[in-house]
Amino acid sequence: MALVAIQMDPIETIDLKGDSSLMLALETQRRGHELFHYLPGGLSLKDGKVIARGRPLTVRYEQGNHYTFGDEQVIDLTQAAAVLMRQDPPFDMSYITATHILDHIHPKTLVVNDPSSVRNAPEKLFVTHFPGVMPPTLITTDRREIMAFRDEHKDLIVKPLFGNGGAGVFHIKPDDENLTSLLELFTEMFREPVIIQKYLPEVRLGDKRIILVDGVAVGGINRVPAAGEARANMHVGGQALKTNLTPREHEICEIIGPTLREQGLIFVGIDVIGDYMTEINVTSPTGIQEMNRFDGSNIERLIWDAIEAKL
Repeated sequence: MALVAIQMDPIETIDLKGDSSLMLALETQRRGHELFHYLPGGLSLKDGKVIARGRPLTVRYEQGNHYTFGDEQVIDLTQAAAVLMRQDPPFDMSYITATHILDHIHPKTLVVNDPSSVRNAPEKLFVTHFPGVMPPTLITTDRREIMAFRDEHKDLIVKPLFGNGGAGVFHIKPDDENLTSLLELFTEMFREPVIIQKYLPEVRLGDKRIILVDGVAVGGINRVPAAGEARANMHVGGQALKTNLTPREHEICEIIGPTLREQGLIFVGIDVIGDYMTEINVTSPTGIQEMNRFDGSNIERLIWDAIEAKL
């Protein structure tokens, strides 16, 4: 039996039927390990020692009764065999600071995913390191470059570089007069560049989420946007459908898989529209429960197999 710490947002408010962290916690228990839950704000670096203020945790797949906490305590995270870093983005300085703190214990205490690699792999930037797999993309604050990109590609998706969950994603059609105003708004809200991509009409057929475990594709779901919506994210009305991976999707996974494995990115979710990958999600990927329901897989077991192989 080993101690496994899970760094995540409040477990009290999770969606029982959709949360991937809960599935990982349940599998942790099934393997006989003890769970310790703490919030990101409970993580501290004290005189070079990484400590966490939290509580022992027991989980159940039972609506309205899915967790029990023990008494609050502070533990030295080097006592844990593994830390599951599962808090949701935004990928901001608070998130980045947490990765720096967890660097002090990894890999002696295995952090999933590797905190240095998480820090160096923001979703919309990491994908740019794999030529030929993403749609035409521009990352900039230069208005002239943006307008030239629009002249070339006409139909655009504009989104914040460090956004998440579909927040702030805009479809700018060729005749849309709001691009300049949108860029002014983004400039007021964010210091970072924006990311602009050629709009892929194939999104109407679905934005596919594919999960890779230790660099190997293990399944996917197709998320179809609701009528009148450009985003396929589930919490904005996207519908999850069963799917099989295409030869092109297998090709994309084979291109990125070795890098994910080398960088200690054990649990990764990628987004694919048509023939193109648009994001690589390494911070807190989701989709386990949906894939399990559609194809009878047990993604959390595969993830824990990979974790235990490294312990």
